[in-house]
Amino acid sequence: MRKPPFRELRDKLRELAKGDYRKFLQVFRGSIREAQKLNQRRMVVLCGDDDLKLSGLSAELVIRYLKLVARKRRKEDKKVKILYFFHDEFPEALLRAKIVRKVLKHFIKSADLDNVELELAVYEKSIKYLGTTVQVLVLDLLNDLRPNDIGRLLGIVEGGGIIILLTPPHDRWPRYLTLFKQSLAVPNHPEPRHIFISWFLRHLYSHGGIVIYDVGSCRIIKEGSSSEKEVVTSPVRKELKLPQKKLFPEELYRLAMTQDQVNVIEAIEDNMVERFKDVSRQVVVIVADRGRGKSSAVGIGIVGLIEELLKFKNRVRIAVTANEPSSVQSLMTLAIKALETLGKNFRVIKREGFIIEVKGDRFSIEYWPPLEVLKLNVDVVVVDEAAGIPVPLLHKIWWKFRRTIFSTTIHGYEGAGRGFSVRFLKRIRGDKKTRLAIIEMSEPIRYSADDPIEKFQFDVLLLNAEPAELTSDDLEAIKRGEYTYVAFDPEELFKAENEEILRQIFGIYVLAHYRNEPDDLGMLADAPHHSIRAMVLKSGKVVAAAQLAEEGGLSDEYIDELLRGGKIAGNIIPDRLLKHLRRRVFGRGVGWRIVRIAVHIDSQGMGIGSAFMRKIVEEAINRGYDWVGAGFGVTYELLNFWLKNGFKVMHISPDRNPVSGEYTALVIYPLSDEWKKAVYEAFEDFIVKFVECLPVVYRDFESDAAYLILSSVDRPLTASEDINIKETQIDRLSLYISGVFTLEVVFDVALLLLKKLVFLGRLSSLEQKDGQLLIARILQGKPWENMSEEFSMGRVTVANAVRSALAKAFKILESSISPH
Repeated sequence: MRKPPFRELRDKLRELAKGDYRKFLQVFRGSIREAQKLNQRRMVVLCGDDDLKLSGLSAELVIRYLKLVARKRRKEDKKVKILYFFHDEFPEALLRAKIVRKVLKHFIKSADLDNVELELAVYEKSIKYLGTTVQVLVLDLLNDLRPNDIGRLLGIVEGGGIIILLTPPHDRWPRYLTLFKQSLAVPNHPEPRHIFISWFLRHLYSHGGIVIYDVGSCRIIKEGSSSEKEVVTSPVRKELKLPQKKLFPEELYRLAMTQDQVNVIEAIEDNMVERFKDVSRQVVVIVADRGRGKSSAVGIGIVGLIEELLKFKNRVRIAVTANEPSSVQSLMTLAIKALETLGKNFRVIKREGFIIEVKGDRFSIEYWPPLEVLKLNVDVVVVDEAAGIPVPLLHKIWWKFRRTIFSTTIHGYEGAGRGFSVRFLKRIRGDKKTRLAIIEMSEPIRYSADDPIEKFQFDVLLLNAEPAELTSDDLEAIKRGEYTYVAFDPEELFKAENEEILRQIFGIYVLAHYRNEPDDLGMLADAPHHSIRAMVLKSGKVVAAAQLAEEGGLSDEYIDELLRGGKIAGNIIPDRLLKHLRRRVFGRGVGWRIVRIAVHIDSQGMGIGSAFMRKIVEEAINRGYDWVGAGFGVTYELLNFWLKNGFKVMHISPDRNPVSGEYTALVIYPLSDEWKKAVYEAFEDFIVKFVECLPVVYRDFESDAAYLILSSVDRPLTASEDINIKETQIDRLSLYISGVFTLEVVFDVALLLLKKLVFLGRLSSLEQKDGQLLIARILQGKPWENMSEEFSMGRVTVANAVRSALAKAFKILESSISPH
């Protein structure tokens, strides 16, 4: 990379001193003063294609910001942190970064600003900065605009701070083939759509607090002043009211920045310290939009909890879990600060730069992945960003541990809407043996509640998207089946006039799938093989939505590559079917993978989902597709939905997802005659493989889900012809059924009998409870103690239940068994 051409840079900056430049600097200065006064952020967008002008002017703006605020902050013993993000794989991006760094370092040194910190970072590490706080953020977007980066990074800037975006010329930017767009291209759809950047630009121009300046024409394109509607006078932050009677040290409460944080700490004190006699479980749930300091408040609160529990326990272990270690860094950081405040001795253990344990002589705060937490013996479990973890796993955590704290984002980067509360809390509220406290937080910790940049971020990424409110008339219309199947054109859907419909669609996804990332919105806009379908009422309200991805139609070369174990972008179902079922037809056929399908949370159980599925299948047939399929984490409810709609399970992952704790299933609905034949043949291969793998690979597979899969065999498989049971074996089995022998004496016969029952397609003749008992004990080989726990029966009772179930299975097959 060439050295920064500073002489040429000076010439370029002189060129800027014309047109609106002086006025622009005045607008910038006014914006900063306004932001400081109102505890809000401001954004400046510099657009153009001259690298020297962009980097030079961005450095100039940071210098002018420092001149306004740096010395004042030094008197207050506060730092000014500058964070610059870029893509280091591009030489021109490296050049821009080097120019900014050299200019700013020279100024910082010459001005003797020892409280200013400058850091350059690459976007691949952006998740690492969640939970940090900076005053200046510069985002070089000239090579890429990834929605996740915007979602992660804008929120880390505090009130009074500035965000600078470097972008290409706005008339050409929407057509740029960015890194994100390139990642969305697939072999049969090599050209992505160009929608998201236009959407992003429209929101830049329509929101307050944002100044846009063209460095090429030296022209102010947009002034972001307080005259715009989004920017209003911010109230003064109220003095904190600490609880009068408290167990936790007052120094901990003094670490809180808002009254909401005080309330969280108090809730942990009130509900976690005492061991309440009339309950078995004590739960605190904290819900908030992003940037409200919920994780930090929990970090402070658990230190107070440790302090109290150590008064009557020799050692205290607290497990903290989340999808990724990065999600718990705010919690860990504030826990460390709280421990330091109390003068505690401890050491910090890090892995790959992330804090994973804070360890003292008699206490520890430890990060564990969600699935591993269930194996621990700890005093308290804290689940951070709980909405990113499947509800069944959350319920297991709640059920196992006496003290649990669940924290989650409602609107924001990891937001889940109100779906988390509806799904997760319903069961907990209904348990009389659980003491439940719910705390809602609303006040931001870094900036004022009416910050215009937060409004921009939430609107452009649909972070606060919610479905439409359904009235009684709407619900009656649903009962009468008065809804229409609509195929949306993404180009039209992302236009201003259709934004409300898009918000409804995305809101339904958020509620159904708990954690949606901003990248999902970008994929919806720009992935060329993705399309959107919905069920819409006459009132215009969306009651169901689906995201579909066209896959397949692969060339022989691509098929050979996949059969050898290679990977091809955007073809998840052909990839898995080819690898595991080894039939070339699974690569040639074209179909829809249902990426997401969801029904409005207030209209579930009313038949919309199945009606919607029928419409999708009908359209796929009309398009000449070979199949419709889906992949999902296995739960009984989800599996039942797909099977009752005519789909066949074709593959189950050999391992559980380390985050969700679920196995992944692939299901297929064959449409063409070629695929119906291939799926029927491959389905038999899968069933035989699944049965043979149950005692080892799938020994911990949920028996109710296994029953659904095995009872979906609806015709005899050829594998049933290979199972012959001898007369002597039948005699032994009869003695077991009559109570003479134990199961262990006839286990070989019981195994053959059950396999025969499955392969003949007769498992569904058994009641589900009987089928589950036989699958768990005989096909999975679970010990009696595990059986007792799983089915909530004593050992003798569960053994008798298995005996009775096997007797019923024998009776079903008695006429079809051919003794030899």
